[in-house]
Amino acid sequence: MGLSASGGWAAGAHLPALSAVDGMELTALSTSSRASAAAAGAAFGVPGYASVDQLVDDQNVDLVVVAVKVPQHRELVLPALRAGVPVLSEWPFATDLAEAVEMQNAAGETRNFIGLHGRSSPTIRWLARLVADGYVGDVLSATVLASSIEWGTPVSERMRYTLDRTLGATMLTIAFGNAIDVVSMIVGELQDVVASTTTRRPIVPLGHTGQTVRMTAEDQIAVSGALHGGAILSVHHRGATASGPGFSLLIDGTEGTLEITSTSGYPHLGPVAVRGARGHLPLSQLTLPDGHDDYPHLAGEPVHNLAHTYAAIRNDLIDGTATAPDFAHAVRRHRLLDAVVRSAAEGRRVSLAEL
Repeated sequence: MGLSASGGWAAGAHLPALSAVDGMELTALSTSSRASAAAAGAAFGVPGYASVDQLVDDQNVDLVVVAVKVPQHRELVLPALRAGVPVLSEWPFATDLAEAVEMQNAAGETRNFIGLHGRSSPTIRWLARLVADGYVGDVLSATVLASSIEWGTPVSERMRYTLDRTLGATMLTIAFGNAIDVVSMIVGELQDVVASTTTRRPIVPLGHTGQTVRMTAEDQIAVSGALHGGAILSVHHRGATASGPGFSLLIDGTEGTLEITSTSGYPHLGPVAVRGARGHLPLSQLTLPDGHDDYPHLAGEPVHNLAHTYAAIRNDLIDGTATAPDFAHAVRRHRLLDAVVRSAAEGRRVSLAEL
């Protein structure tokens, strides 16, 4: 759902990733109108439907992929779940925590998956194992500095909705949400948060029209808190900033240090560089060992991690395993985002256990 003949994320990333995975193929698509469904169906050579109900009635559909704007997720995910068809929803999952919980509860026994693609990254999975196996010893602290060129720079009409914090597709949910999910996979989950957020650029240029539009989404996010075991995690995510690395994670431990960087603010999609050292030696480059990457020919492209996501889903559906992140994980991530919002609004430490 959302595969359009005019391009977009579904056509540019999901379709080539799906095509790279043996045992999976595009069998149908759905768009918002009969005209666009017909055009997309003709472009991609599959039936094109104008509603989710028609799509899930197609007996050749074994997995529904929801790759549309966040405010539309609920209205598309719920009918697919009622039909008992497995669902992969892109992240952000929902407009808020309550909506996320509703969709998780509606899933019941129907298999479900969330598109937090950093969890499928061969490098991120290797780093998580490296830390778990004691490369840095006991983690003492983790420090993140990240930036996004969006949320303050000129915005297109198509992406204007990302400026509205109530629509669920903001810097907090997209950029910060994906980055903190990668960080959490490597060093563990936050147990509590103290957060400060603000909107430093409340007025944003609308493309090159000479007009401006209002932004209510946060463009500065600072979060700190304790990880399980007592280590401290601190994160500062900046909007409309191009200087410095797009993403950096520094992990200090009792036995060593790891430094993970990405030129973009989206470590869940782009390649990451890794340097490490044990003891007091200087940092040196570390490379992903052989055998971790099933799609090395896609390395460096956004579709790389998506291909691994689809491969994990394929295996889960065939073998009955649970390796790909699901709606329960999506709710866990939404609880963290909700804790950030509450802490910033109420000026207090918020425990994840209270949400």
